Parts: sequence; C-alpha cells; structure tokens
Amino acid sequence: MTRFALTIEFDGTPFQGLQRQKHGPSVQQSIEDALHRITGEDITLHSAGRTDAGVHALGMRSHVDLDKDIDPFRLSEAINAHLRPDPIAILDCQIVPDDWHARFSCVERRYVYRICNRRAPLTFAKNQVWHVAQPLDAEAMHRAAQSLVGLHDFTTFRSAHCQSRDPVKTLDRLDVERAKTELGDELRIYAEARSFLHHQVRSMVGCLKLVGQGTWEEGKIAEALAAKDRSKLGLNAPPQGLYFVEAIYPDEDA
Repeated sequence: MTRFALTIEFDGTPFQGLQRQKHGPSVQQSIEDALHRITGEDITLHSAGRTDAGVHALGMRSHVDLDKDIDPFRLSEAINAHLRPDPIAILDCQIVPDDWHARFSCVERRYVYRICNRRAPLTFAKNQVWHVAQPLDAEAMHRAAQSLVGLHDFTTFRSAHCQSRDPVKTLDRLDVERAKTELGDELRIYAEARSFLHHQVRSMVGCLKLVGQGTWEEGKIAEALAAKDRSKLGLNAPPQGLYFVEAIYPDEDA
C-alpha cells in the first residue's frame, strides 16, 4: 500500500462541492472514479478541507492509498487523462509517509475571496468572482476585519448546519486589498487559519461588504462577533468568489 499526496486545482462551478454528495456531482467522486478506472481499486480521497457548491481550489491537498505500484508522475498524468472534460487538474503527485494525512496533518489553510468591484456587468468570469457594482471602501473593510483576527467564538459567522463541535477558532489573517486586474478593480480578502467553520469565510466577507458599502459602521463587525448569534449575521457572500488557495504542512515550505 502506497500513500500518494495530490495537489488539486478545480473550478467548482459544475460541482456540489469537493466532498462526495448523494444529490449531485462532486470533485471527490470524479477523482475516485478516475482512479478506479486506472487501478480497478475502490479508493477514498481524503482532503485538507471541504468546499461548498461553486467554490474553487487553486491548490487543494488530498491523499489516496493505492495497492497498485505506479510512478507518481504517471499516476497524475493518468488521473488527468481520465478526468477530462471535468474542470479538475492534478498539479502534483508525491509519495508520502503512511502517517501523513491531508486533513489531520495540515497546520494552516489559506483562502482568498475575490470581489469584482465595477459598475459594468461581467461578461467573463461570472462564476469566478462576486460582482459588486457599488463602490466599496477597501480600507474600511480591512480595518473592520482586524477585529476578527485572533482567538474568538465565531458562532455568528458559522452555518446553521456546521458540524464542528467547537465554534472557537483562531483566525491568523484577514486582510482586504484592492488590486487592478484584467477585470478592472478587484478586492481580494485573504483568510488564514488552522481550520475554519462551515461558511465562516463567506460570512465574514459578506459582513465586510456591508462595511465597504457604508451599510454597516466598522464597529458593527466586532458587535456581530461578540453577539455569538447567527441571527446577527448581516450577509453571507455567494460561493463563486471563494478559492481554497493552499494547505500548509509541517516541514514544508510555506
């Protein structure tokens, strides 16, 4: 039995999420089906995180255990061939120790949320960013975001369906930056933590958008956090602007 670590990129638009679902296609199912066609084995994909329907990944880390003796490069090439035309790509494949686990060995997860902040409607990238037509104050959003950094009870910013036993998490980074891109003005919200609650990033971004447009005062973010009450959430951002960027592991370069 050999354990292979995979680095995966995917467009989440046609999927119900990363995790296998009963009610629609998933990234996990596509990869497991491809591996079954290659090896004849029934294989389970274990991943660093889960993603909602429509959420994307630039560098999801996952692992699989195979009985078949195969070179990692040949395996990645074979998986990619069998994944077509699904918008999923294996970017890297490495043999790892048996005690390396994509989820439980991970010490940091990094996300970015993209907001296209322009008046004109989108022609391209409709499923890749959140289009917000009204001007947003990125500096105000960044200042407000800092009240969420650190160790907090994030009950307000978790889904009602979140399965985590503990709403207390340590948020290591939440930065809002404005950039000029091919789409025009774009706001990028960078979030980093060891782990996140279900919908936490989208919920934080949604409330920061309210600050950016002037609907909420900057201090309202801290008030919502302190309330520890989901009903105090102002807005949950849509999934299409969210990207899982990378997972960090001990002894790996960040």
